[in-house]
Formats: sequence, structure tokens, C-alpha cells
Amino acid sequence: MKSIESLPLVYPTRWPTEPSLTDECVDFVGNGSLQVLPIMLRGDHAFGAEVRGVDWSHPVPEEVVQQSADSHKLVALQDEYAVLIFRSTGLDDTRHIAFTQQLGSQLEVNPFYAGKHNDRVGIDELWDVSNIELDGSLVKPNSRRWHHSLGNALWHTDSSYHQQRSKYSLLLSHGNPKRGGFYTHFADTRRAYADLPAERQQQLAETIVEHDLWHSRALGSPTIYKSPTVEERAKKPPAYHQLVQRAPNGRDTMYLAAHAKRIVGLDPEPASKRDSATKSAGDGEDITASQALIWELIEHCTQPEYVFSMEWLDGGDMVWWDNRQCMHRANPYTTDMSARDVRRSTVVDDGPNAWGVRTP
Repeated sequence: MKSIESLPLVYPTRWPTEPSLTDECVDFVGNGSLQVLPIMLRGDHAFGAEVRGVDWSHPVPEEVVQQSADSHKLVALQDEYAVLIFRSTGLDDTRHIAFTQQLGSQLEVNPFYAGKHNDRVGIDELWDVSNIELDGSLVKPNSRRWHHSLGNALWHTDSSYHQQRSKYSLLLSHGNPKRGGFYTHFADTRRAYADLPAERQQQLAETIVEHDLWHSRALGSPTIYKSPTVEERAKKPPAYHQLVQRAPNGRDTMYLAAHAKRIVGLDPEPASKRDSATKSAGDGEDITASQALIWELIEHCTQPEYVFSMEWLDGGDMVWWDNRQCMHRANPYTTDMSARDVRRSTVVDDGPNAWGVRTP
């Protein structure tokens, strides 16, 4: 596993490609009333797109959101590209939630691990993933919230630690973010899986993975999260999911995250090869062999040819991604960071693999 400090702050493929990007500089792909700017293309495979043509000043018509017999709209674009970017939407919290509800009947409810009274936004359907405290100041170095955020700088999939996993995440920017250095990074797990040798794919076909929120938090901050509180552990036990799954676009993909703690049924390495530094912080179990395989796969999926960095430009920018088809990460907090106010809504999965597999 690479340290957080060693991860790039921006990857070679950036979006937009230049701050002065104009319509004349790119090729739009027409899609009915929508215009689509693909970000990464290889053959018949695409990953990531900026979408224009949605009128955000009114509720988005259902025929624009869903797929119909004669036109492919936002959901179909999501199935194809996995990550969709919308600029300057003008959405507020209420309309953010309303649009999210058009994408699924059930939204995740924020568990407010630090208590709802300590949450700056305080709305059940939204996660405050900003770097701003209740009093408007920036998150303090070495606070528990600072250390909790370090897990977000590792490659992950939202809520894979839920037994009923998440489907979509929608992250909306508020205020006026400072340009330059405010990025979210995305990795294409579909194409990365397709590029694995056939023999390797066969070896992974039936793999089941245990996902644990507190494992990823311990990886990000081993001192503070070596031992989660009793309340934290009770609110979020581990979950189990198949590693290789069929993505909505019909291609196979890998369902991976830094939350991935253990490969169920994997024979451990001999004691002579074990490294005590990789023991699970929560229970002391030696998981060296599992972690070696998990991070081998994560590092494969996050090579530059599978990754792009999206820059946040203005308040109202929104990115919608499919957790079943990609991983993502943020840059870690720094002592010289500027304020960034971003809030996430999450749609609960209702597909065939939504509930993962039975606890072994």
C-alpha cells in the first residue's frame, strides 16, 4: 500500500484539460438535448464525461433522467461513462436531494458519527465532506475529524462497508472554491479488470471481500483510529461483497475500496512472512495475505491510464458517479488549504448485487 503522502495531487489526465477550455476546443457527442464531452476514450470504452444541456433552474423532467425507448438520457449516460460532471448547476441542498431522489427510491441516511448537533449541515440525506467547522473555521490539524478525513484520501468506493451497498454518489460544491488544487480523482475499475490476464480474472472470479469502515480509517490514521470507539464500532459492523461483478454497462468490473479488509477463505502467509504492521487495527488479526492482494489490485486499477482528476471550478459544480463502476479519492487536508464546501447525497443500491453475500 502506498502512503497517502506519496499519492499524486493531480494525475496526468486532468479535467478540464485547460482552465480556458471552450466549446470550440473539444468534440461534443450529441445525445438528444444533451451534449457530452468524454474525458477518457479507448476504442469502444469511455470513462467520465462532462454533460451540458440540463436546465437546472427547474426540476429535471423524468424523460431527461431515465432511459426511454427512443432516447438515452442521464441514467444511460451514467451506465456508459460511470462519472458525470455538471458545471454551475445553481442547486441548493433541497434541490440536490430532490434530484438524487429521482435516481433511486431510497437515499442513505447520515449516521452522524460525531452527533447530529456537531454536523454543520445537519440534513439526514447529506454528508458534509467539507473542511469547514461549525463556527466557519477550517478543520484543525490533528483533530479527530482531520484524522477521519484521511481515509477519504485513499482510493475507495462509498459505503462498500454497508451490507446493502450504495449505488450512486452526488457531490455538490457550494460557495466559491479557490481554483487550482481542488480535485477529486476517479479510477475506472471496468477497464482495469478487462486488462487483467484471463488467468488472473479466472482466479478472482469467486472472491468474496470483507469491507470495514474502521479498517480504512485505521489505514489513513493508525494512531487515532487504531481502536474505534464502542459507539463507532456498533454503528458500523463489516459487510461482505463479491469482488468481480457485472457493471450496468454489461462489462465486468472489480468492486474495490480501501475499506476492503480481508479476502474470505484466503490462506494466510506463513508466519515467517507476516508483517505485524499490517495487522487489523480493530482486532489484531493478521491479514497480510489479504491486504497484499487487495492493494495489488487497487494499485493496478489506479495506474495513470485508468485515472483522471476532476478540478472543481465554481460553486454549483456537481459530480455524479456510480460506486459499482469506479473508485475515487480526494486530496488530504493541508495546513495551508483553502475552504472547500462540498456535500454528498447517496442512492442506496437496489440491483441484483445490492445486498452483497451472506456473512461467512
